[in-house]
Amino acid sequence: MPEINAPADFLTALDSLKGHTFRPELHVTQIPPPQRIAPWAVALQAEVNDSEKLDPDHYRGNARFVLLHDPQGQPAWDATFRIVTYASAPVDTEIGDDPLLGEVAWAWLTEALTNHGVTYRNLTGTVTRIYNETFGGLGLASSRTEVELRASWSPLSPDASEHLKAWADFTALICGLGPEGVASLPHLEGADDRIR
Repeated sequence: MPEINAPADFLTALDSLKGHTFRPELHVTQIPPPQRIAPWAVALQAEVNDSEKLDPDHYRGNARFVLLHDPQGQPAWDATFRIVTYASAPVDTEIGDDPLLGEVAWAWLTEALTNHGVTYRNLTGTVTRIYNETFGGLGLASSRTEVELRASWSPLSPDASEHLKAWADFTALICGLGPEGVASLPHLEGADDRIR
């Protein structure tokens, strides 16, 4: 993480992002941050995949977490820090057709922030539904629906640890993972006949 001559608040923010562990499906790595948006930035990426080896057949989606810092502040931020997040996940066509998909995805983000007790202002964003159709001999699925969420907010403290945890929880939800430690039961043949 960039630390040379960094402002004290940014160093505090960097320290707050270190040492976190994530559920095993979230494969989190540091990536180069965007340039020219802020003097100081750090970025993380998560590929959500049920396989430790990132098997494409077990891909569930991906997300990014970017922490920006401008000691002078920026008017649109109304703060000296800004968190930017992006998440994209394939969804069943039936879910993709649901008119409430955008509201539900947005509620997952706001609830994750609330559940972690983070303080912030100026939360903005978009939820987009993407329907892809494949043509030709690529051997891919003929169609796929994805949901994308882009959001940003201004944290009111340099300590971004709870923001990162909220992002991880939101990422798991939008990528179709249930609460950690909860597994769904497999369908049992004839089980419907025995359960009354």
